[in-house]
Amino acid sequence: MLINVSRVVVAVASAAVLVLTGGAATVVDSVAPADSGDSGAAAASAAASEPAKPAASANSAVGALFAGGKHFCTASVVHSPAGDLVLTAAHCLGAGTAGLTFEPGYHDGVAPFGTWTVTAAAVPAGWAASADQDLDFAFLTVARPGTAASLESLTGANQLGVSRGFTNAITLTGYPDPADAPVVCENTTTRSDTYQQRVACPGFPDGTSGAPWVTGADPATGLGTVVGVIGGYEAGGDTPDVSYSAYFDDDIQRLYDSVTS
Repeated sequence: MLINVSRVVVAVASAAVLVLTGGAATVVDSVAPADSGDSGAAAASAAASEPAKPAASANSAVGALFAGGKHFCTASVVHSPAGDLVLTAAHCLGAGTAGLTFEPGYHDGVAPFGTWTVTAAAVPAGWAASADQDLDFAFLTVARPGTAASLESLTGANQLGVSRGFTNAITLTGYPDPADAPVVCENTTTRSDTYQQRVACPGFPDGTSGAPWVTGADPATGLGTVVGVIGGYEAGGDTPDVSYSAYFDDDIQRLYDSVTS
C-alpha cells in the first residue's frame, strides 16, 4: 500500500514467477514494480470507520511476508486442493520470490504455525506486462520442509470470492511495518472505479499491502470469503486511512484455476 510514494518496499532477488496467459501458467524472470498512476477513482469519501485495532493474532490464516529478516507485506491462506496456497498483492513480489517466506498468525516475534518458504508465484499476464493496477493480486505456493501437514490444515483458509459485487461488509487484517502484531478494521466496501473497490479503514500504512478483505467472517475463527486484498490503485492507496483493491472477477478465477488444476 502507498504512503506518498510507496506503502511497500521489497528487496528480494530475482526469481521465476508464473504468469497466467490464456488460462495457462508460464514462467517469466521477474515482475514489474507497482504502477502509481491515477485510476480515476471517485472523489467522494468512503464511509468512516473505527481506527484499526491491534490484535495478537486476529486470524490464523493471515500472516506476514518476510524478506531479509523483516516483514514488508501481508498475505493470507486461501483454500486449495493441496492446502498450500497463499494470496497477496502482485506488487508485493517486487523483482521475484527468492528468499521470500510467509509466517501465518505472526505476532510478537513468534510464528505459531512455522515459517513457510515461497516456492512459486502466479500473477496475471497483464500485471507482468504493465503492472495493470486492476490485476494487482498474486497466488503464492508455499512449503515447509519436514512438515507433513499442509499449511491449510494447520491454519484454516478463506474461500476465494469472485464477482461478489462492490458493496460488502468486510474484516480487514494487515501487518503495519514494523509492528509485531496485525491491526484489524471492519467496514463496508464501495466502488471507486470500473475494476477498483475501496474501504475506509484508518491505520493501514506500510506493510499492509496484500491484507485480505474478508466477508462473512466466522466470529470464532475469523475465516470467511476473501473478496479483495490491499493493492490496486496507487498500490493500495495514497493515504493509510483509505485502502483499495482490484475487483475480484473472472481474472482472479482464471489465475486461481491455473495454479490449482
